[in-house]
Amino acid sequence: MLEEALGRSRGSLSTKVHLACDGKGRPLSVVLTPGQRHSSTQLGSVLEGIRVPPPSGIGRPRKRPDHLIADKGYDFPSCRELLRKRAIAHTIPERRDRRERRAKHPGRPPNFDTSVYGRRNVIERCVNHLKHWRGIATCYEKRALNYRAVVVIAALIIWLAS
Repeated sequence: MLEEALGRSRGSLSTKVHLACDGKGRPLSVVLTPGQRHSSTQLGSVLEGIRVPPPSGIGRPRKRPDHLIADKGYDFPSCRELLRKRAIAHTIPERRDRRERRAKHPGRPPNFDTSVYGRRNVIERCVNHLKHWRGIATCYEKRALNYRAVVVIAALIIWLAS
């Protein structure tokens, strides 16, 4: 049975859409969760959903991105360990509490390149393109399967338009 992806978030029922997109802002992977679920717990699921066929069309699809750019919500040891195990280069800013903890126990800080992080706006633009569809922005669909279908159809239209 598919989870309905409805959960409490600040008092009302909500659904979160977790996305991965390519450098041109085209969605690659879509995962739905209840609104109270933290984004960092879904990193593995989002990465598993990425399947990019090779340009020749022959062979297995690529499942590993060249580089991952994420926000502070993914600055957890579990996320960094997952990316390290999969040998995925990443740019994730450090949370304030982790910086303060590291100041007490000095060690090598994680690599962070502000010029690379500046390209994170691509995912924000991708979400903005998806929100042009009123059904996605307001979550009219009550069933998770139907809502995900609407998001995937919108993603297909974005792919066809680019």
